Amino acid sequence: MTDVHAVRDPLVPALTGMLVDVVWWLESCGDEEVDPDSAVKIMESVGGELLRLPSGLRERLLHVLADLAEAEQDPARRDFLKGFPFAIGMAGAEES
Repeated sequence: MTDVHAVRDPLVPALTGMLVDVVWWLESCGDEEVDPDSAVKIMESVGGELLRLPSGLRERLLHVLADLAEAEQDPARRDFLKGFPFAIGMAGAEES
């Protein structure tokens, strides 16, 4: 599969959106729903895996997140999508 096909693959934004939703859910759960330590471990694991992606794939993920945020109708989810790269450490370091 070429890079052009991968960028247009509808699975990429769908999976990215689901990943963001899982992290959003973990962040918003109460202690009675999910053990806070477990939630943190899962979110750190997700962030670590995304940070280990090759730079080209990280850049593609940032573009997909920006596209999802631009198309999002729910203001709270849009804000979360925009903040997701900063929250997991993919953005911000190069800007400081």
